[in-house]
Amino acid sequence: MSIRIATWNVNSIRVRLTALIKWLNVSNPDVLLLQETKCQDVDFPRAEIEAAGFHVVFHGQKTFNGVAIISRHPAEAVVRGLPGDETDTQARYLEATIEGIRVASLYLPNGNPAPGDKYDYKLAWMRRLTARARELLAGDLPVVLGGDYNVCPADQDVCNPAAWRDDALCRSETRRAFRELIHLGFLDSVRALHPDGGRYTWWDYQGGAWARDEGLRIDHLLLSPQAADRLSTAEIDRAPRGGERASDHTPVWVDLQRH
Repeated sequence: MSIRIATWNVNSIRVRLTALIKWLNVSNPDVLLLQETKCQDVDFPRAEIEAAGFHVVFHGQKTFNGVAIISRHPAEAVVRGLPGDETDTQARYLEATIEGIRVASLYLPNGNPAPGDKYDYKLAWMRRLTARARELLAGDLPVVLGGDYNVCPADQDVCNPAAWRDDALCRSETRRAFRELIHLGFLDSVRALHPDGGRYTWWDYQGGAWARDEGLRIDHLLLSPQAADRLSTAEIDRAPRGGERASDHTPVWVDLQRH
């Protein structure tokens, strides 16, 4: 028996609701971490998701950002917002315990244009994430940090590395900050089981990027050592990206053996 944990930047949950419910029914994840829900909590389509047989917790804001956790079992010990900066009101982080696993849905800042204030915010956010990850590793539970990291860890995660080299998603400072997180002891699940490149999770709406498979791998499920020991499968599901009114991201999922 295993538990399936997935992440998906839906790029507006109300626009993608039909596709979301379809994917839940087809893929049947135990936990789905959502990003860019783009709606206030009062407008979140909770009833539709609960009608599909899932529990849901969410942390949203009007028009931008927004994260949620959908699960077969109730979420416990919910934390809304990334600790470390009480002045940061952007809805980018949601954390909970489900079936004995500590999960977090995160939407890391894009950071463009870089350099600049937005890039400084991105790097500061990553430092806070690393600090929180260190705290979580000190606990007793397996940890899964999933979401849209807006980070291409290496050139093999980019369709055209030369064209993206100075972008905030690929800059050396960004990759260094991501490595600092990994070096705490986290495993990049997809890369661990699929060391080859050319596996993407995002394709621009413009310029025929999807048809030509010119994408980026920026959505990740990072596993603590306790979670990594249970990893059996890690995949990118490309099918939703080719559907009608698709998000520009597609789901990523892992199966972890139950103890």
